Amino acid sequence: MTTKALCKLIAAGADLLDEQTAAKFLTVAPGTLGVWRSTGRYNLPFIKVGRNVRYRRADLEAWLEKRTRETGATA
Repeated sequence: MTTKALCKLIAAGADLLDEQTAAKFLTVAPGTLGVWRSTGRYNLPFIKVGRNVRYRRADLEAWLEKRTRETGATA
């Protein structure tokens, strides 16, 4: 494995957030993320690593960006 490839893997791993950190980032309870995953309420991408759940920071930021509203409309 080249040094460049190794650095890329390390950077990608650093960008993965566990459920507690992702919940803090989104200002929701960790259990809320679990409910959203199991019910499919929101299309919030996640990664399963064995029994662990991880979220990419970029995915969370993109999800928040899609939910940003410029008017008072809720739809």
